[in-house]
Amino acid sequence: MGYQLDFGKVLQGQYLDMILQGLETTMILFVVSWVFGLILAVILTVIRATEFKPTNFLVAAFVEYHRNVPILIQLFVWYFGFAVILPDSVNDFLNDIGAEMGYAIVALALNKAAYMSEDFRSGLRSIHPAQMEAARSIGLTYLGAMRWVILPQAWRLALPALLGQTLILFKATSLGAAIGVAELSYQARYVEEQSFRIFEAYGVTTAIYMAISFAIMWVSSLLEKRFQLRVK
Repeated sequence: MGYQLDFGKVLQGQYLDMILQGLETTMILFVVSWVFGLILAVILTVIRATEFKPTNFLVAAFVEYHRNVPILIQLFVWYFGFAVILPDSVNDFLNDIGAEMGYAIVALALNKAAYMSEDFRSGLRSIHPAQMEAARSIGLTYLGAMRWVILPQAWRLALPALLGQTLILFKATSLGAAIGVAELSYQARYVEEQSFRIFEAYGVTTAIYMAISFAIMWVSSLLEKRFQLRVK
């Protein structure tokens, strides 16, 4: 007899538990990386907007590195390269608490911060300089003007690009498997190796990735429609 599909084999018992655990790890990696990436992106945008040459150069170098080096290499730099310069005692401690997950979050967050900061920067360029001058004229500090006047407009203008980066980040979480993060694709490979159900294991994983990706795109569409009139 030929190969017979049976998705029930991987959707029950320990295999289902492994897939759900992988999904949980993927979502934690995705959400935490997104939050830290967005926060850092705002900080980088504010720093670069000061037009202070030394800090501008550092931020520009940071952005160019993360935009031009593959994410997988960035993961390896943190997981393999950074560990070399740390004392053995520190490495042992990090390994005990799950260094793979921590390094993956750092690498993905920094990468997305670079891209998102450029999206914010594009939004800032669309705002007339007179608005900053007007905000400063009523007594707001530079940070106050950015907080209450400039950034609220910039993020709306940058919203479509930011949502696109959100989807890219979700899919990039699968790269965590390369350094041992037990996320969804990592667990799918383990299920496939144990059950010998290759198509079923990766078929279920594909369906999960597609469902969440479509959900992100649907939410993105709703947000864009909600803020469309405000941008105009």
